[in-house]
This record gives sequence, structure tokens and C-alpha cells, in this order.
Amino acid sequence: MPYASGYFKTNYGEDLVLLETRLQKASIAAAFAILLVYPMVASPFFLGLANQVFLAIVGAAALMLLTGYAGQISLGHAGLLATGALTTGVMFKEFGSPFWIALPSSAIVGAALGIIFGIPSLRLKGLYLAISTLALYFVVAFVGGEYETRRGLFSGVVISPPQIGGFQFDEGYKWYFALLAIDIVVMLFCINLVRSRTGRALIAIRDREIVAEAVGIPIRHYKLTAFVLTSAMTSVAGSLIAYYRGFVSMDAFSFTLTIEYVAMVIIGGLGSMLGVVLGALFVVTFPHLTEGIVRILPIPQSMANEVFAVNYAAFGLIMILFLVFEPLGLVGIWHRIRNYFLLWPFRRTRVGGGA
Repeated sequence: MPYASGYFKTNYGEDLVLLETRLQKASIAAAFAILLVYPMVASPFFLGLANQVFLAIVGAAALMLLTGYAGQISLGHAGLLATGALTTGVMFKEFGSPFWIALPSSAIVGAALGIIFGIPSLRLKGLYLAISTLALYFVVAFVGGEYETRRGLFSGVVISPPQIGGFQFDEGYKWYFALLAIDIVVMLFCINLVRSRTGRALIAIRDREIVAEAVGIPIRHYKLTAFVLTSAMTSVAGSLIAYYRGFVSMDAFSFTLTIEYVAMVIIGGLGSMLGVVLGALFVVTFPHLTEGIVRILPIPQSMANEVFAVNYAAFGLIMILFLVFEPLGLVGIWHRIRNYFLLWPFRRTRVGGGA
């Protein structure tokens, strides 16, 4: 029973349907209509903000597969993003490669790193696994820094806007529709992967690894698959970021970026693709909300600067609050709100008889 309204599934075919009710179909149609109209009414600032959310969704979806579904902790996400961006920069700078070659090349390099760092990580768990993935970030940061230094690219590599079939992505609204289409493809891929045999195996490994191995699930194979797939997707996200910004610089891929993506999956809700969207939307817009609040409140300029300084620290506090008081994240809050209206005006009764 997926909904509190008493909606039951009567066969396995219904379990494979993405949109189960007319309300879901109407909601998706309304969401698409809003997304299509949004560029026509949004200012350049809010259009750019939407593009940043779309870019974040790709990388957050990859991390959700690895951490939220496979249960493998990763602190090297910024390194994988930098890998995709650096590969794109090198392909463009050294070989003049077009978009349709540089983007797949970034995915291939990311997948190779997933194999290199994924195999040793098969024997590690918990904190040790996190430390091993953190090493990935420092290796990529060192290689990227050395490349920029030896080539004299102290301000980064400038990349021309991608061009496909005479169509150049040089304006915000063009990027908006392109990134929206990419996000739809990525989300559909991830949702169907989770519902597939591979996804069920990853969830079983996350919940009870020993039991999963006992019933015949090849744990090493699926763990390595999760690392490779996540690394390739994250590198693609890094390549898209490089093309969108128009330059590649290792300074833009600090370890703080990893914290932001971890915050996306935790705040959005672990083990939920809807949490990817909600978490990316929250984390990307949070600094701007903080800035807006500071401007509204009568705070001296000196104190306002201190408020901006603790902006990233607020992510840690919010993650702790969500882990303690709302482990399901924003998805859990949304489910409670949805169930309330589905049940209204009735109230659920606890087993003990209390309301």
C-alpha cells in the first residue's frame, strides 16, 4: 500500500507502473507545464538559479545511487566532478574536441577512476571507505593543479559554448531546456535502475550485506558496478558544469563541494530519487535565502559578513538536525503532508488506541 488513502496493488504488473493514479499523472503534467513556462516569466537571475539546480541534480542522483541505495559512503564526489570538468578542459584545450566527444570522454575517464578506486574499496566499510574515497579527491586535485601550473593556466581553461548541429548553447534559456531534458533522462534512468534487479540487489546489500551474500547476491560485483556507474555519471555532471560556466579551474572544485552534495542526499532524503530533486533545490537556493534574510533584517554590515561566513557551516547543522529529528529528510516531510490531505478529515489511530 504506497498511499495512506488505501490504494492497493493487485498484481505485479501494477508494481512496474511509474504513474499509478490519475492524481499522479495530473501532477506530473502540471509540473511539466510550469517548467516549460518558467523561462518565459523568470528573470535572468532566477533562470540561472534553475540551471544550477538542474546541474546539481545530475551529480546528486549519482551520489544517491551510491550512498542512498548501495549504502557506500563517498567523500570523493568533488574529485569526480573535477575529473569530468578537467577531462573536458584538456580535450578542448589540447585536442580541440567538440562537445559530443569531450562529454563521453569524461564519462569514460570517470568510469576508469571508479574501477581504480572501487576495487580496493570492496574490502572497506564505514569510516575506512570514506577515507579511501577522500583520497580520490586529493589525487585529482593534485593532478589538476599540476596541469594548470605546467601549462601556465593560472586562471583556468576557457571553454567555448558547446555546439550541436549549428545550434550553440550560449544563452540561459537554451541551457535551461537542455539541462531539463538531461535531468529527465537521468531521473528516469535512476528510477528504473532502482526498480530493476541491480537496484534491488544494491538495496539488499545496503540493508543486510551478510544476508544478501547468503542468498547468492554477488556483493563485489554490484558494489563495483555502483562505484563505476556513479563515477561515470558524476564526471558527466562535472563536464556539464564546465561547459555551462565556460571555464575549468580546480579552485571551483573544493572539498566544500563534496559537503554540499552529501547535504543534498541527506537533507533531501536517503533512498529516494524525489529526495535528489528536493535536496538539490534546497542546497542550491539556501545561500540565496540566507542572503535575502540578512538584507531584510536590520543587521550591521560587519555582522552581515559574519553571517555569510557561517553559510557553509549551516549545512552541517541542518544535516545534523535532519538526521536526529527527520531521518527521512524533506521526502519524509512531504509524505506526512501528502498523507494528511489524503486522510483528511479522518485521523490515523495508533495501535494503542490513542489518536
